[in-house]
Order: sequence, then C-alpha cells, then structure tokens
Amino acid sequence: MHRRRRIHSDCRQDDLRSLLSVIFVRIIYENLIFILWLIWIIYWRLAGRNVKAATRCESIFSRAGHIVPLIIAALLLALPMLPGGFLCGRVFPGTEFTYWIGVVVILAGLAFSVWARIHLGRNWSGIVTLKQEHELIRSGPYRLVRNPIYTGLLLGFIGTAIARDEWRGWLAVLIAFAALWRKLRLEERWLTEQFGETFIQYRDKVASLIPFIL
Repeated sequence: MHRRRRIHSDCRQDDLRSLLSVIFVRIIYENLIFILWLIWIIYWRLAGRNVKAATRCESIFSRAGHIVPLIIAALLLALPMLPGGFLCGRVFPGTEFTYWIGVVVILAGLAFSVWARIHLGRNWSGIVTLKQEHELIRSGPYRLVRNPIYTGLLLGFIGTAIARDEWRGWLAVLIAFAALWRKLRLEERWLTEQFGETFIQYRDKVASLIPFIL
C-alpha cells in the first residue's frame, strides 16, 4: 500500500514538473521577442555611458523628426491591439514557421547592430552629433554598409513584423525606414563637412544600408 502511494506521489510530481516545464516554455515563447529587444536595449544603455563629448549637436526639433516616428513605429509593433483592430489583419497564414523566421531575422539584425556599435566605440551617439576627435569608422560592418546600426535596427523591425504577422508591422517598418533615412542623410551631410574628400570616397564606394544596393 505504501509503495503504491509513493508511486502515485512520484507520478503526480512528474506530472507537475511536466506542466511547469510546458508553462515555462510557453511563457518564453510568447515573450521571446520582447526579451530579445529588452536585452538589446539594456546593452545599448550600458554601452552608451562612455562616449566622447559632442562638439556639435542637432536641434531638439531635428531630433524629434526621427525620434517621434521611431516611437510610433515601436508602439505599432508592441501594442497588443490597436483601436478598432486597425491594421491588425493577418498578412500571411499564421504559423510557427513564420514566427521563428521573424525571430531569426530579429537576432541577426540586433547582433549586426551590436557588432557595429562595438566598432563605432566612443564615437557613438543616439542623436546626430560630431564628437571631439571624431573618427570615420570603416572597419567591421562599416566595410559592408555605411550605416550598419540602422541596417540592424531595420532588420529587427522587419523580423518583429514577420513574427507579429499583421499589417501594422509593415507600416511600422516603413515609418522606421523613413525616420532613419532622414537621420542618416543629416549625419552624412555633417560627416562630409567634417571629413571632406575622405568621406566622399567612402560614400561612393560603400552602400548606405544594403550592401551593393542602397
């Protein structure tokens, strides 16, 4: 009798462990994209603590011209639902395969941006600036594209849109692209003024966002 009770108790414990494992995996699955972006944001904040002092900064109005659209794009992707279900229809038949493609694209994009951030070093800034002893970085991912951080961010947005699989995700990608394109145009105008022919030659040789294309 005692042996049966022990066996029954062991079975219940195994069932409980199995249930908890399923719940844990489900929680990770449902929040994986949020976790990836959160890890990236934490790294970005920590990496931005030791940068060179700025000698020239864009105005607050210019800053708003790309920050506000990026916030709108992020909200389009992050909010569980838009009022009235606006743009929440499916783009593709929702499958786990589509979801995991999106996750892989997010990982690739965020990793690419981190690689670029490492090479940019203390020259990095979240806004358009010129730094003291500013350097023109052409190593690592900067050999492939002139703005690899933006390439990585756009891949992150694209991956999130694929995984979410709703029309608003692709609207968010378009808004993010427009905001980053505006920002990089201003940055490159300043870099041309700062580095002259050196930057012009680099610009003529290396694509902006997509290797050999754009």
